[in-house]
Amino acid sequence: MAEPAISGNDVFSHVCVGTDDLLGTSAFYDAALATLGIRNMGPFGDTITIYGKDKPAFLVLQPSNGEPASVSNGATLGFSAKTTAEVDAFHAAGLANGGTDEGSPGPRGHLPGSYAAYVRDPAGNKICAFTFTE
Repeated sequence: MAEPAISGNDVFSHVCVGTDDLLGTSAFYDAALATLGIRNMGPFGDTITIYGKDKPAFLVLQPSNGEPASVSNGATLGFSAKTTAEVDAFHAAGLANGGTDEGSPGPRGHLPGSYAAYVRDPAGNKICAFTFTE
């Protein structure tokens, strides 16, 4: 079986996660995503922080309906990493900035050569960094 190509925005125009603490959750993503070359592109109004490499792709926001943010059971957002070292750095930065461990860096059995790490952001959203080894 050929390894699947992991790339940026081939499927989604953007992805959003909700939070009730925009500053705290944005600080978490500033640190964790920087390890993957994804930068904070700034605020969009008072309730959204935008992230991307060359264009906006990931938004951290306060829900526009005014209701509390919530997370989904079984939902995970996966960010592409170039190397296992980036996956390791992502996990460490996430934990050092208010995240909780959902799976230490290491090989994953669901695809040959897969390597990932999982954390929950301060709002409870489950995210991972994912790459393939040779």
